[in-house]
Amino acid sequence: MNLVTREALHSFRRARTLSALSVTTIAFALFVTGLFGLVALNLHGAIRQIAERVQVVAFIKRDTPSQQISAAMTDIGVFPEVLTVEYVSETQALERAQRELTEFREVYQDLEVNPLPPSIELSLKPQFRDATHAAAVAERLRGFDFVEEVKFGQDWVQRLDSLRDIAGLVGLAIGLAFALVSIVIIGVTIRITVLQRAREIHIMRLVGATDWFVRGPFLLEGAIKGFLGGSAALILCGSVFAAFRAQRIGLGVGLRFFTPGEGTLLLLFGVLLGFGGSLVSVGRHLRQV
Repeated sequence: MNLVTREALHSFRRARTLSALSVTTIAFALFVTGLFGLVALNLHGAIRQIAERVQVVAFIKRDTPSQQISAAMTDIGVFPEVLTVEYVSETQALERAQRELTEFREVYQDLEVNPLPPSIELSLKPQFRDATHAAAVAERLRGFDFVEEVKFGQDWVQRLDSLRDIAGLVGLAIGLAFALVSIVIIGVTIRITVLQRAREIHIMRLVGATDWFVRGPFLLEGAIKGFLGGSAALILCGSVFAAFRAQRIGLGVGLRFFTPGEGTLLLLFGVLLGFGGSLVSVGRHLRQV
């Protein structure tokens, strides 16, 4: 193990320019992947914030006994999809309308009779904030005899589902494409290193060195280059993210950077790419000699 480590580090010193080029290439490949990851994370966060607004509202018939409503709310609260249950009286509904619908504030103030019915508002658990589960909860609410109407914004929830599906598919496709490009770039840079040392590898094979003995330094070298490239990519992503946030534009509000765990995953991804690229490149060369 000490020999493998020594040979890998010695390779860095012997070909400093090529090693620096390899690390730089890996860094920019992972930098692009990291930027896409940031976009995907924040897009997912934005969709999740929008999904938090998914509610099922059951409008209640006037003069329904409060005991009946309380009993029903207890039953509704144990629905597996339901996160919270809130009762909104006629007065609360009117106050909310006056506060939120400012363009109709004067109209609501001149009313002699409150036209807004009481309601029960349900927020759903994160895993159930889609049109299918919202419709299922709405259908169950219609089974209560005091419920006059149930709404959950079916059209916009369906559009949200479509947006979520499209974002997931596009993210997976682009992520795989970037990963493939990174593997190819890293493989090429390691291949150049292997070809530069082809004579040395040939001599090692002649004196009886096993394939894994030959591979060892290259695999460690690739992993180190992947780690260094991943570290540089993480720094570049942080610089771009900080510069974007410094613009103080509306889109910068609520954005987030990689968590320590996600940053570690990017580094590990770089190490795996470097290791894998080296494994493929060295293996191909050994099969040819």
